[in-house]
Amino acid sequence: MNYGNEELSDAELYKKLGGLTKNKAEWKQSIPRVAVLLKSDSQKIQAKVLWLLGEMGLNWPCEIASYVPSIAAFLDSPDFLLRERALNALGRIGRADFSLIKPYWNDLFSFAKDEAANVRLNFIWASENIATNTPDIYTGHMESFAELLRDPDEKVRMESPEIFRVLGKRKPALVKPYIELLTKISETDTNRVVKIHAKGAIKAFMNSKE
Repeated sequence: MNYGNEELSDAELYKKLGGLTKNKAEWKQSIPRVAVLLKSDSQKIQAKVLWLLGEMGLNWPCEIASYVPSIAAFLDSPDFLLRERALNALGRIGRADFSLIKPYWNDLFSFAKDEAANVRLNFIWASENIATNTPDIYTGHMESFAELLRDPDEKVRMESPEIFRVLGKRKPALVKPYIELLTKISETDTNRVVKIHAKGAIKAFMNSKE
């Protein structure tokens, strides 16, 4: 597939993308030729590109804007890796400029119940990113995260208190109804990291100045 003016194999493309990942000085000018690789037939290339475009979008949201619909299209992929990478990318872009991902934001909540644990995990990560700079929009949506506190997957449970920590710092009123649940989790969950993260969320709420 073409990368700029070069015709490269998938292995060569992946290596090029890996090098670009480490060279942030080239990101802004590389966005168009990276974005075209979303059309690759390789799931591995598409996944790498989605991740990279998310990071580029965090730094250069205006330059990534025209590619957001193509990124969001991967939310409908039957491949769980591509769904999770699309979520992550939208989260990073949305952290920089929520308006760019606003048309897709409500749809993100369906992934709180995705069959793949890693997709549910990336839904939380994306939400943490977006909530960092746009916390008010989560009013009325906290039950989705409360359910994830009880997720059967340990990695999901380990991460789920973190959205309460992020919001607890910025919009403690959203977290207040869940302090009792977080306290119980911090005392009774079988996973040590889950307990630690739950305590961190409670601490963020208690230290909030709002």
